[in-house]
Amino acid sequence: MAQEGLKLSAYAGERDRAGGRLLADALMDIFARHRIHASALFRGIEGFGIKHRLQTERLLTLSEDLPVLATAVDGRARIEEVMAEVASVSRHGLITLERVLLVTGNRDTVELAPGQEELKLTVYLGRQERTGGRPAHLAVVEALHRRGVAGASVLLGVDGTAAGVRRRGRFFARNAEVPAIVLSVGTRESIARALPDLRAMLTRPAMTIERVRVCKRDGALLARPADPPPAVGERPAHWQKLTVIAGGRSEFDGRPLHAALIRRLREEGAAGATALRGHWGYHGEHRPHGESFWSLRRHVPVLTVLLDTPANMRRWFEIVDEVTAQTGLVTSELVPALRAAGPDIEQGVLSLAEPRVPPMP
Repeated sequence: MAQEGLKLSAYAGERDRAGGRLLADALMDIFARHRIHASALFRGIEGFGIKHRLQTERLLTLSEDLPVLATAVDGRARIEEVMAEVASVSRHGLITLERVLLVTGNRDTVELAPGQEELKLTVYLGRQERTGGRPAHLAVVEALHRRGVAGASVLLGVDGTAAGVRRRGRFFARNAEVPAIVLSVGTRESIARALPDLRAMLTRPAMTIERVRVCKRDGALLARPADPPPAVGERPAHWQKLTVIAGGRSEFDGRPLHAALIRRLREEGAAGATALRGHWGYHGEHRPHGESFWSLRRHVPVLTVLLDTPANMRRWFEIVDEVTAQTGLVTSELVPALRAAGPDIEQGVLSLAEPRVPPMP
């Protein structure tokens, strides 16, 4: 079945609290109580937010306060049910709402109407789910690569829901059903070729499809971020999201690329950025690759996400363009609703007011 859906994402710090408990745990409880179809909590490796405090992983440090990303996907009505509750407990951090096409089950044919050249496909599955005797995430990435999809990255969650049921990571457990996602970007044609393969190999497929623009690939500038619709009064009609995907071994100015990018953005006054380490993936013609026990530096994808107004994003894109002069995949998306909050600061609202973008593909 394919239906119009929404994706709600909350960016925060892992020590942020809601009352007497951790905010991340409170958000997962909300998603479980409302039986959200697919949700996941991801632990970032570096970032900063509206307070401009740098959060980064440090070797042999037990007192880390790393960024976290909680994301939830379901039909529009179900996500709208939880919006107010999520906003009420998230007094610090950033929340976004994005429109998606939600695909569940493997019976009906999914038709992608013409009109959008590039799409983002996200597959939701269990961390140790298997298909054909092998890890499902490896099989999914291989199918995407075989069908010519431009790039894919596997992110492992630590908590979440699958088909509305809470799946929480435990220290001494296999965590087979704890959520993971495979995030991919490709042309409409390549995504259409891959969809039947993915739906056939997964027992309970759950996927989302979104609009995206590929701005850069391996140093080549292909397009700049799309201009949004006109503003509604003083409020932007849409916000903008840039995602930079590069290998963990990629460097800029003697630092890991994601670390150099985040520090430059913070120094220049950007609103925030979050880096997430993948587990497996590829981009372009490279073969899929990932964690290696013998590698001193992880050969895995790292995704860096930044959100801001379109006007500000033009400035941040110049920094992204410089840092990715040799490598990386850079994508741009329009975000219809965003709220950023901090001490004495609140910007944006979680409202899907008109004007709306065209129907999802």
